[in-house]
Amino acid sequence: MKAEIARTDGKVSLLLAFVGALLAGVWTVGAGWPLPAGAVGFGLAGVGSLVAVAGLLLWAVRPNLGGPRPVGFPLWATLSAAQVRAELADEDRAEHVAALSRIAVRKYVLLRRAVDGTCVGGALLVVAALCALGGAA
Repeated sequence: MKAEIARTDGKVSLLLAFVGALLAGVWTVGAGWPLPAGAVGFGLAGVGSLVAVAGLLLWAVRPNLGGPRPVGFPLWATLSAAQVRAELADEDRAEHVAALSRIAVRKYVLLRRAVDGTCVGGALLVVAALCALGGAA
């Protein structure tokens, strides 16, 4: 499960970098030109979608420390050495795997929504570019 979580975090990081670069590119290209209203509307919708995607991605990489009932290292950080030894002697591997599985699923759901939002935002930006080119002709 830890490998799945790490793999998801890597994908999220790459997508977050891509979305950030896309937003920077849109700002650079679109800021200096007078654009038709349609291009501005679609462009703002696309940028809004990408900003929402960035929020989802940041939420996906946000550390989950277990809340009121932590397991694994968040729990161990609150215990003395003797209590940690006692915890490790108990066989609670199933609870730990279940907690890690919930974390992994949450990350994958957020990643899937972010990919969908990136596609929507990209499509809106393409429409905005076509409106800008059509309005310039």
